Amino acid sequence: MDWKIELIFVPVSDVDRAKEFYTRIGFHADHDSTPYPGLRFVQLTPPGSACSIAIGTGLRDDVPAGSLDAIQVVIPDADAALAQLREVGVEAEGVDEQSWGRFVTFAHPDGNTWTLQQLVPQA
Repeated sequence: MDWKIELIFVPVSDVDRAKEFYTRIGFHADHDSTPYPGLRFVQLTPPGSACSIAIGTGLRDDVPAGSLDAIQVVIPDADAALAQLREVGVEAEGVDEQSWGRFVTFAHPDGNTWTLQQLVPQA
């Protein structure tokens, strides 16, 4: 049986600001719906990913905005990712070189942090 992670909730304080941020860095806005008052569901997908994120209102009021510090995304080129983020005005930390990968870290305006990892060949 396959188990696939396809959606991760990201807590935000301002849905429109978060949607603008994620689309600015290249995420595709898949869905934006308000099925009833008090519930807004926005789904965004990073380029090339099978897993999306969900932001909105009325989804998980028990999780504070900015509290997520657990998403790691594999990318092909850390230098290119860093340049792309900085080009669109995102403050991203420079490439952190480790023996198991090259990492770029950035934060959403609410403080949710993301780590991008370029895998390196193992000897």
